[in-house]
Amino acid sequence: MALPVKERGWWAKYRDVFRNEALPDFEAEATDIRTCESQVIPGLLQTPEYAEAIFLGGRYEGAEAIQRRVEARMARREILTKFNPVHLRAVIDESVLQRAIGGKEVMAGQLKHLLYMAKMPNVDVQILPLEVGAHAALTAPFMILDFPNPLDPSIVCVETLTDALYLELPEDVQRYSVTFGDVQGSAVSTARSAAIVSDALESLRE
Repeated sequence: MALPVKERGWWAKYRDVFRNEALPDFEAEATDIRTCESQVIPGLLQTPEYAEAIFLGGRYEGAEAIQRRVEARMARREILTKFNPVHLRAVIDESVLQRAIGGKEVMAGQLKHLLYMAKMPNVDVQILPLEVGAHAALTAPFMILDFPNPLDPSIVCVETLTDALYLELPEDVQRYSVTFGDVQGSAVSTARSAAIVSDALESLRE
């Protein structure tokens, strides 16, 4: 019984960042996470420098507050490298690779990290090419979390400006699951996706 408590307790020291946000708890319990992102690299795959640049692009916050937010986001990433890690499937719009958040150097570091993470057996990264045009997920980015206990229903997380919206009704979860499946079908393979990310990285070096 002590192990789950230990796993869930790391974010207690970041209460000032998460406040009443339940996402870290859900992520720690999940076995599978599906995420569709059209604005930025998914938080679980971000580098500290990239995350900091995102926070600096928002409303003014002091340096200490931003550093706390960066540290909290980096701590969330541990679910991908712990023993029996979560399986992450991420579909990322190609436009995200072209948005040089933090400048070329920061973006290059982020793309290198994305390629590194994409090699992990529990991480699948697929790029949704711009040439696809209209697709099923022309909406707010979302995340679907699945849990090991069949009595715990899957949850959809849609982040908002202030916190996050959680959807648990079976019909809502089903709709988002179908949407993710459609978008994943429109995205290219993981191998082709790695090539697209590599090309974007090379363009930053020119």
